[in-house]
Amino acid sequence: MSTDTTAGRGPDHRRSTVNRLSAENVTLAYDQRVIAEQLSVEIPDNSFTVIVGPNACGKSTLLRALSRMLRPSEGRVLLDGQVIQSMPAKKVARTLGLLPQSSIAPDGITVGDLVGRGRYPHQGLLRQWSAEDERVVQESMAHTGVAELAERYVDELSGGQRQRVWIAMALAQQTPLLLLDEPTTYLDIQHQIDVLDLCADLHEEQGRTLVAVLHDLNHAARYATHLIALRAGKVIAQGAPNDIVTADLVEEVFGLRCQVIDDPETGTPLIVPAARRARAAAGDRGTARKVGAAEAS
Repeated sequence: MSTDTTAGRGPDHRRSTVNRLSAENVTLAYDQRVIAEQLSVEIPDNSFTVIVGPNACGKSTLLRALSRMLRPSEGRVLLDGQVIQSMPAKKVARTLGLLPQSSIAPDGITVGDLVGRGRYPHQGLLRQWSAEDERVVQESMAHTGVAELAERYVDELSGGQRQRVWIAMALAQQTPLLLLDEPTTYLDIQHQIDVLDLCADLHEEQGRTLVAVLHDLNHAARYATHLIALRAGKVIAQGAPNDIVTADLVEEVFGLRCQVIDDPETGTPLIVPAARRARAAAGDRGTARKVGAAEAS
């Protein structure tokens, strides 16, 4: 387990330990559209790492690269010291699980059958469905609160219910590393907290390494042990939330004026956006400074 707790700003920060999952100087692109260049990150072992940043900054793209869904056009992603694209798919699937942002279930499949597909990496010619597989599937459904839906068809469920079913399938895969792209999408506030509590339990009680993309910065600051803040495909800061989350960072990354106070429940950073009038006044002052500078030149 990595013991490094040093916070760092920018992509030049490095750890002295070698972690299981990392990206080295990767350039990520879709066709000719480059999302990130020379991007390097390390995921601390046994951490709950959360990636945050504004829309279209490269959060989900980075997660796709870390999970082998997207091949870097330059650089490499390493899993256990090996280039992830060079590893057999089943070996990767036994080590790293992924909950993508949008998942589509096959027509006519039940919840229990879909969750059961999470056991595929553990199957083989000499190992078919077992009592252990059944136990893991039942526990995964119970953990995510979908056990009573086992016989229902997935396409009959609400968006929130479907999301929990996909998380159950990812849990059934039983990988030491689990990547989740916006796992709280479609969920009301109670189920958002339930899912994040579950993620925290997987990290704290089972020692799993989790990497999640979240939009809610307060959720990220409360649950993450390690935070990576991206903007325009670059790492702006990374480290423990208490070490890096400041009003200046939030404004730099998100362009939002705010105060950062201690969460009264957890002591973690709590972001309080500036009131509308204060933000408008600040915008007016910024415009006036730009006009004055232009006139002076």
